[in-house]
Amino acid sequence: MSVRKKAAVIGLGHQAVEDHLPGLANSQFAQLAAVCDTDPSKVSAQAEQHHVPGFTDIRALLEDVRPDFAIVAVPHHVGREVIETCAAAGVHVMKEKPFATGPAEAAELVALCDKASIELMVTVQRRFHPVYTAAVQLLEQIGQPYLVEGRYTFHCPDPAAGWRGRASLAGGGALMDMGYHLIDLIIWYLGLPDRVLADTSTAARPDADYDAEDTALVHLAYDSGLYGSLLISRSAGPKTEQLTVTGPRGAVVIERGRVRRLAPDGQLIEFLTREPAWPSAATAQIDCFCRVLDGERTNPSGPSTHVAHAAFLAAAYTSQTSCTPSDPKEYLL
Repeated sequence: MSVRKKAAVIGLGHQAVEDHLPGLANSQFAQLAAVCDTDPSKVSAQAEQHHVPGFTDIRALLEDVRPDFAIVAVPHHVGREVIETCAAAGVHVMKEKPFATGPAEAAELVALCDKASIELMVTVQRRFHPVYTAAVQLLEQIGQPYLVEGRYTFHCPDPAAGWRGRASLAGGGALMDMGYHLIDLIIWYLGLPDRVLADTSTAARPDADYDAEDTALVHLAYDSGLYGSLLISRSAGPKTEQLTVTGPRGAVVIERGRVRRLAPDGQLIEFLTREPAWPSAATAQIDCFCRVLDGERTNPSGPSTHVAHAAFLAAAYTSQTSCTPSDPKEYLL
């Protein structure tokens, strides 16, 4: 890969500034070619800082710069339009999660990417972080899992603020946004559950007007006998991110910067920590995507993979009791 690929960053919010732009700066195989946002002040600041052209119109960017791929980090309800625009121009996409705001949109985006012959990778960066990849090996040491427990919480002062407070725009609340990370880990490590049931709440701010849940409690079960729960909240502190998988030979506890293997009585057997954490994971995913575009690797986080995530979320939001384990796509019909 002698010539680095040209990448455009579309959407200049926190995720792009903290992860995607630093990730590109450290990439072996890609370089920033342009930035785009609807806010001219953000465009001006980032374009000047990175010495690249800035745009407020996606079509103008794609026509003038002709990037090899775009990193898309926009509000959930805007994602589909951006993907459609990139697909029409034959530009590959790395999209910030979630893949889609609902199961119907997920199915349509799968078909769109296939028809346009573009690669799309969802930026679930934990799959590219050494702590989370090490957990795959440690899970093999605990026997057949029978219990999984997840918690992802932090305190947001105003869960009603902006588009994230509206289910019609965000597709959902804490479960759709923060919970996507835990759902991805569950599916990666353990597969798609056979049954999902969730309760959601907008009770954290009774004085505010919002309908995208601030808290969700999800119960899940597998025909193998594995069962468990996930607590996701953007209103309840302290800030915590943890997934624990327990089997007859002990447990694996996975946290943001650390993974531990415990004996059945809870005694520590081994652990791995990693500092620093996130820009390196963003770089690893960008470089992996470049290899996918060159045909050197298969896409580990493509559209068809995230149909399962849509099935999980749909089951949770509609209080369905089945994720159709035989074929998640059936859930989207």
